[in-house]
Amino acid sequence: MTKAAIIGAGIGGIAASIRLAVKGYDVTVFEANETFGGKMQEFWLGKYRFDAGPSLFTMPHLVDELFTLAGRNPSDYFTYNRLDPITHYFWPDGSHVKAYADGSKFAAEVSKQLGVPEQAVLEALAKSARLYKGTADTFLHKSLHKLDTYLSPDVLKALSCLSDLGLTTTMHQENAKQFSDHRFVQLLDRFATYNGSDPYQAPGTLNIIPHLEHNIGAFYPEGGIYAIAASLVKLAEELGVEFRYNEPVKQILTSGKSITGIETSQSKYKADVVVSNMDIVPTYRRLLPNQKAPEQTLQQPRSSSALIFYWGIKRSFPELHVHNIFFSQDYKTEFEHIFKYKSISQDPTVYINITSKADPQEAPTGCENWFVMVNVPHNQGQDWQQLTLATRQAVLQKLSKMLGTSIEPLIEEEQVLDPLLIESKTSSFGGALYGSSSNNRIAAFLRHPNFSSKLKGLYFCGGSVHPGGGIPLCLLSAKIVGELTPAPNVINTPSHA
Repeated sequence: MTKAAIIGAGIGGIAASIRLAVKGYDVTVFEANETFGGKMQEFWLGKYRFDAGPSLFTMPHLVDELFTLAGRNPSDYFTYNRLDPITHYFWPDGSHVKAYADGSKFAAEVSKQLGVPEQAVLEALAKSARLYKGTADTFLHKSLHKLDTYLSPDVLKALSCLSDLGLTTTMHQENAKQFSDHRFVQLLDRFATYNGSDPYQAPGTLNIIPHLEHNIGAFYPEGGIYAIAASLVKLAEELGVEFRYNEPVKQILTSGKSITGIETSQSKYKADVVVSNMDIVPTYRRLLPNQKAPEQTLQQPRSSSALIFYWGIKRSFPELHVHNIFFSQDYKTEFEHIFKYKSISQDPTVYINITSKADPQEAPTGCENWFVMVNVPHNQGQDWQQLTLATRQAVLQKLSKMLGTSIEPLIEEEQVLDPLLIESKTSSFGGALYGSSSNNRIAAFLRHPNFSSKLKGLYFCGGSVHPGGGIPLCLLSAKIVGELTPAPNVINTPSHA
């Protein structure tokens, strides 16, 4: 039977294992850690449950698709509910906006709270939808590094949107041109952080991102984000996929211009196809030491990372929802600190995810599990102990002021995750959450392709390669790999022996 080895049991690797198993491969996933999920872990602090990494779930049909592909009923494995409101936004001047799932209701809320005309909000959402639908099939669902992509009729749809894509302007410039209210511009600019980028540098093209949340919707999986990975691993194992934990891959084995398998800390394994779900930088630096690395790709500016405080809060806050954003006073300065000064602003924007709002069993009665995150630079040797202490105080001061109550005395459980730990736990180079940033207009084309042009049988998925980071794009990277890999019987023909 034709064998496939997958390096890493992150969400991209799990999804790729399912697609290759359905295709007829004998699939083994090798994971350095003791369990699956990559950044998508869960843990408990006392009686509080936390998702360790990703906290927003959009485009659930990409998960459902994997079960359907395998001939299963998705709801037998995995269920989720649409969030409404999606996010509660707070500004230092005391204004706030609830981002309702219904576009008209959201527009009315923005008009009421910020004075932005409803029609202008609806037009912005419609434009985001139009641009997404015109470009996604070409730029997200297919390889950008195959000629067939550009010969597809989908390219015509993309070309029809070209003048509105904002390729020559930044995300912020596009939003500021459309809206005069700085608070609503800040709300729209924050979508750059969905792939770890800076709205003052990233192209206006990224304004397709609001479509995912405001037109398709945001959802909460029963059991938390971790349930996505857990349900997919269950499916993969039913399909015959073997998961080998605590077995880090040391090298991808090659012969001439083809891969032949992998070597782990325990043994060597033959494989006809190898898929790396590992960050692209350590994949080349550590697993392919004898191969010439694509230096221009590996040296692209990295995305932001995160500093996360997991707090068990012994009080409930009715004004908060599952997703909450407390904006900074000066957004531009905040991003300059991240990408220019490689530091953290004294007034950072703070994101709080509270899953106990959706599932009260995840915190004791009358209490809440706060996942408190600040966007920070990736690790480049900064003093993270000092930065963490200073940022913790800044966050506590900000939240206490904006919520009108002292937060620190309410913390009864605490754990911290910084870029150093993200890097050591997930092999994400520098702790960058999304691989490279999208801080230039051709960044999408500079991401590493989902296949090797030098080594036959080698493929790549996950957040550091095309089409990018975050749950939906990692799932799409696995879909592209599934489509690029040949049918097992093709590999087994004599010409490929």
